[in-house]
Amino acid sequence: MHEGSFGLYVHWPFCQSKCPYCDFNSHVRAEIDQSRWAKALTEEIAYFAANTDGRPLETIFFGGGTPSLMEPVVIASVIDAARREWGFSNDIEITMEANPSSVEAERFAGYAASGVNRVSLGVQSLNDDALKFLGRQHSAADALKAIKIASETFNRWSLDLIYALPEQSQLAWENELYQALSFGSSHLSAYQLTIEPGTAFHGAHARGLFQIPEDDFAGQLFEATQSILSSAGLLNYEISNHAYPGQEARHNLIYWRGGSWVGVGPGAHGRLGVNGHRTAFRQVKTPEAWISRVEASGNGVAEKIALTAVEIGQENLMMGLRLKEGVNLDRLSFQTGLSLEALTDKSALKTLIDGGFLELNDSHLCATADGRQRLNAVLSRLMS
Repeated sequence: MHEGSFGLYVHWPFCQSKCPYCDFNSHVRAEIDQSRWAKALTEEIAYFAANTDGRPLETIFFGGGTPSLMEPVVIASVIDAARREWGFSNDIEITMEANPSSVEAERFAGYAASGVNRVSLGVQSLNDDALKFLGRQHSAADALKAIKIASETFNRWSLDLIYALPEQSQLAWENELYQALSFGSSHLSAYQLTIEPGTAFHGAHARGLFQIPEDDFAGQLFEATQSILSSAGLLNYEISNHAYPGQEARHNLIYWRGGSWVGVGPGAHGRLGVNGHRTAFRQVKTPEAWISRVEASGNGVAEKIALTAVEIGQENLMMGLRLKEGVNLDRLSFQTGLSLEALTDKSALKTLIDGGFLELNDSHLCATADGRQRLNAVLSRLMS
C-alpha cells in the first residue's frame, strides 16, 4: 500500500470579472505582469521540490481564476519547471481550466505545444439567458466556438455545466444535456447551483431577488442527469462528474482518493503524505501578498499543519464517499493506523447501512446512489 498518486495544482487567481455564484479565490486586476508571475510560480515549485521525496508527477492542474488568461509562455515555463524539479510519469495528465470567452485557436495551440493535454471548459450553460443570470462573459455561440476549438486541439476535454437554476424546467435541463452529449466530450461535470456565503448571489438570494428550486425538484434534476449521462456511457464516478471508463479526471481523483499534491499560487492548498505522516499546506490568499512573500522568501506558505490520524481519516471519508467506488479501507488503515469503527459513530454507521445510504464490504465503504445525493447529511451523521 502506498500514499496514492502525486500531482501539482497551480492556481492562477485572475479573472476578467467575478461571477456572482463563485466563492473561489479569484480577483479582477487591470494589469498583470505575467513574467513576474511565471518567475514566482517556478520559484515556489523549486521550494516544494526540495521538500518532497522526489516522486515523479502524475498530474498537473491549472485552476483559478481563469488560467486560459495566462500567456502560453507562462504555462510552458511552469510545466518546464515541474518537469525539471520532479520529472514526469510516462502518461502525465496536464489539465487547464478555460472560459469560453478567453478561448482562441492560436492560444490553445500554444497551450498544447507547451504540454497541456486536457482542457476543462467552463461552459456552465448553453442558454444565453442562463449565462446572463450567471454573470458569464460569454454567449452560447462563444461556447460552441470554444468547444469546436478544444475538440480540434486536444484529445481529452471536458465540459462544466450548472443546473437547478431559477425557473429551469426538467425538460430544458434534459435538452441541454442531450445537446452537450452531441459534442462528443469524454467527460462532463454537472454542478447543482448552490448559494455560497460571501458571493453576490448570497445577498441577492437573501433579499428575495431570485429563488432556486426546492430540494425535491433539484433531486429530480440530479436523478435525470444520472440517467441521461449513464445511458450515454458517461458513468457517474463522482457525485458531479461523469466520464467514459478511463477518461476520469485523474488529478481530481488524487484529492478524492487521499493522494498527495503540491499546491502553488495564491490560496492554493496541498497535502503531502510521507511514511505514514500527512501534512496540510495553505498558501497566502491575496495575489499581491503571495507574490511579495515568494519574492522575499522563496515560498508563499501561510500555514503548514501536521494532520492527526483522526483528521486524515475524516478527510478520507469526506472525499472518498463522493466517489462511486467509495473509500479504500486498506488505504484508510495505512494512512491513519485506525479502524473504520474508530473514525465513525458505530451506531450511525449501522443505521446508515440499514437505511440504504451506505454499503460496506471487505475492501470499501461506499455511499449508495441515495447516499451520494444526501452526502452532507450522511457525513454529519456518520462522524457525529
